Amino acid sequence: MKNVTDSFLSLAHWPFAGSFGFNTDILATNPINLSVVIGVLIFFGKGVCASCLSDLLDNRKQRILNTIRNSEELRGGAIEQLEKARARLQKVEMEADQFRVNGYSEIEREKLNLINSTYKTLEQLENYKNETIHFEQQRAINQVRQRVFQQALQGALGTLNSCLNNELHLRTISANIGMFGAMKEITD
Repeated sequence: MKNVTDSFLSLAHWPFAGSFGFNTDILATNPINLSVVIGVLIFFGKGVCASCLSDLLDNRKQRILNTIRNSEELRGGAIEQLEKARARLQKVEMEADQFRVNGYSEIEREKLNLINSTYKTLEQLENYKNETIHFEQQRAINQVRQRVFQQALQGALGTLNSCLNNELHLRTISANIGMFGAMKEITD
């Protein structure tokens, strides 16, 4: 605000224009710049006529129009390529989704197959284990039976040998032979 008031105050100190005159300050009137611009216009504008300028402008206009047409054609081609690329992208995305879905379902199927085969293998191993345990139990029972039978026979033979004499021994053998003969007749 102070600058504005200062500028009005400075006008009060100027003398009023009482006469008409030339300003001879070259830097204030800028005649150098004006003379350069006028000289350039005269130098380059000598050989230019109105029809030449018109032809130049028409040529320039035609080049600009051709450039615009070419740009529009290129734009149309680019739009077509963009639409094709979008269609291909959509197709690829659909295929990728299908592969993803198929992959997930395949993974689930394989997972279920693996679980089922593991359960079957575990069942078979359990059956083999049970069969092995049963077989070993039967073998142990048979071994115990054989030992008990052998010990009983040895005990009976020892008792018989100590208690029997030759005559009693022969009678027992004859009685047994008789029993076997009777059994043979029954079976025949």
